[in-house]
Amino acid sequence: MKKIIITAALVSALSGCASHKTHWSYAGNTAPQHWGSLSPEFATCGKGKNQSPIDIQDSLDAKLPPISFSYSTKATEIVNNGHTIQVNIAAGSYIQVDGQSFELKQFHFHTPSENEINSQSFPLEAHFVHADDSGNLAVVAVMFKQGEENSLLKTVLSSMPSEKNKKNNLANMPIDYAKMLPSNKDYYRYNGSLTTPPCSEGVRWLVFKNPVSIIDAQTQQFETVLHHGNNRPTQPLNARIIIE
Repeated sequence: MKKIIITAALVSALSGCASHKTHWSYAGNTAPQHWGSLSPEFATCGKGKNQSPIDIQDSLDAKLPPISFSYSTKATEIVNNGHTIQVNIAAGSYIQVDGQSFELKQFHFHTPSENEINSQSFPLEAHFVHADDSGNLAVVAVMFKQGEENSLLKTVLSSMPSEKNKKNNLANMPIDYAKMLPSNKDYYRYNGSLTTPPCSEGVRWLVFKNPVSIIDAQTQQFETVLHHGNNRPTQPLNARIIIE
């Protein structure tokens, strides 16, 4: 697997807040289908062969071991970067994958979902972004389906800034983000990329099979604050294999 050298900007790129001079967006002349031609540094968005998101189908049963979660540190701040709503996490929370520890850096949201499961899109998808000490990224993806109100999201929604490039401190508002994960943690795995420019490849994607619930009004709150949907369309699978 190709190694990605981790920088703060690159971790942020998974939520679309990396510092780039080139403007990109989700609509018009700077929409996803144009990203690869906006700048040489975005070329992988158009030419890459292992791009994310994907439509997860025809997976191979590899009896994947459980992901070991150790989410114990606090959420520190919530940011509206104009591309998503992101919650930053204090150092010290990890997952274990392939015998390696990946530290949780942040989680953020896409509406509608970016990845699909058997061609099914979901109203909302959360990405938990992790990095290890060797320069590798692992993203845990959680889907949300229409159902009951999500009490944890209610707290997140009440805290998010309504203006672009604003942030709110969460020091006095505990968010038990571990409860955002489904109780059944079976998952799909594939090799992919950042879903925002520069679309760098070599990212471990761990997508939960089972969604958690959300009501339509909660999805609409994200859209109202961002003023647009923020999902990249699914990309060709090419020669990759999806395992479960």
